[in-house]
Amino acid sequence: MSAAADATTDALVVGAGAAGLYAALCAARDGARVTVVSATPLAETASYWAQGGVAAALAVDDSAAAHLADTERAGRGLVRRSAAEVLCREAPDAVRDLETLGVRFDADRHGRRVLGLEGGHTHRRVVHAGGSATGRRLVRQLSARLVAHPSVTVLEDTRAAAVWTTDGRAVGVVLEDGRAIAARATILACGGSAALWSRTTNPPGSVGVGAQLAFAAGAELADLEFVQFHPTAVAGIPGREGFLVTEAIRGEGATLLDGAGERFVDELSPRDEVAQAVWRTMLAEGADHVRLDMRDVDPGAFPNVVGALRESGLDPVTELVPVSPACHYTMGGVACDLQGATKVPGLHVVGETACTGLHGANRLASNSLAECIVYGGRAARAGLDAPALPHRLGPPPSAPAVVAPSRESREALWRHAGIERDADGLRTLLDDPHPLARAIGSAALAREESRGAHRRLDHPGTDPELDGVHTVVQPTDGVPVARRERWDV
Repeated sequence: MSAAADATTDALVVGAGAAGLYAALCAARDGARVTVVSATPLAETASYWAQGGVAAALAVDDSAAAHLADTERAGRGLVRRSAAEVLCREAPDAVRDLETLGVRFDADRHGRRVLGLEGGHTHRRVVHAGGSATGRRLVRQLSARLVAHPSVTVLEDTRAAAVWTTDGRAVGVVLEDGRAIAARATILACGGSAALWSRTTNPPGSVGVGAQLAFAAGAELADLEFVQFHPTAVAGIPGREGFLVTEAIRGEGATLLDGAGERFVDELSPRDEVAQAVWRTMLAEGADHVRLDMRDVDPGAFPNVVGALRESGLDPVTELVPVSPACHYTMGGVACDLQGATKVPGLHVVGETACTGLHGANRLASNSLAECIVYGGRAARAGLDAPALPHRLGPPPSAPAVVAPSRESREALWRHAGIERDADGLRTLLDDPHPLARAIGSAALAREESRGAHRRLDHPGTDPELDGVHTVVQPTDGVPVARRERWDV
């Protein structure tokens, strides 16, 4: 073993959101030595703020086939069927495993799970914990399990600077403080890229860290043009700008109203349709928000949303809530297979960092937390099947791979790669100093159609020739070049 490694482990997980925590626990339960690198203290990751639940076909009148149909309908002809079949088939067992780990989902007085209805779903199949506090409850419990496990080492307030490779294989990471950790399996679970946009529901650290780490190591990115804008983020309230009002509230009867107090959209349509309707209504009225009416919704069902709004001086029980779209979730990410394996041997990705093709052109609500668990476990198992580390390791990288976005880059992405785009605006992103802004611009330019969360004003129609076609961006020192690729169905 090379003396360059400051520590060696079986599985190295970068990121401690739902995907990273579950992957680490699965690896530890299989007897592996595990090291987790977390940029924040445990239970303070982006998953902590997730208000949605976990989608799984648990009701007697539901099925994996129905869940699959809803997922494909939302994904607008771009869902990779094999990836969606895995999720829909394995999600119920994933929920049950979370329960064995101590996660307590909401139940009625008879002890039966309460299943919520969210946009795009034809059945009640979303389990929540604490109403809209699912992410909080989930990461707290998984974090507690993780730190109690004797074979797990957690490095909090620690950031990965670059993936360490030897002869084209990932062999670990280098941390910002210069330490090098060698690992048989390196799993990136660093969240998504939504905070690259200036208006976002995400915490500031969601700037595509995993995508940048993997891209610099030689992995490919895919489907970057598909960016989900949540339709109901708080607007114009100091201290709560961008605060997400969960879709589950609309599932329980909340409505969206224009300036005249009229409904203008089916609130339970898939998110891309609702966000587009909100955006077009704002443009038509010259307004910076529409209004969410949740006065008839039981405030006790969503205590953290109601509490946060009341703390800001607005009582949603008696007042309308000003909302507008904000960048929320990136369907694209690091291209990988159904075990999270990337083009770089030894490097796996899970959660929002990854792109299996599961979400297609538009993610179905609450499929993301289900994805974290289902694919987190798969990546952990596959990573531990990797061969032993080479006897001699090459020198660790000295240059960091992660670039913080400037305010100008974030504003450029909002302006040119927002809810609606065109070629002129996207071309300006090709000269942006941020590598992911350039890659996003390249991918969005290459898809000359409108589909799901990708809306081109200069190509408003959907091109059936692009059904099932994914946009893949290869690493390059210059302007990224996107190519079209069909993945297995």
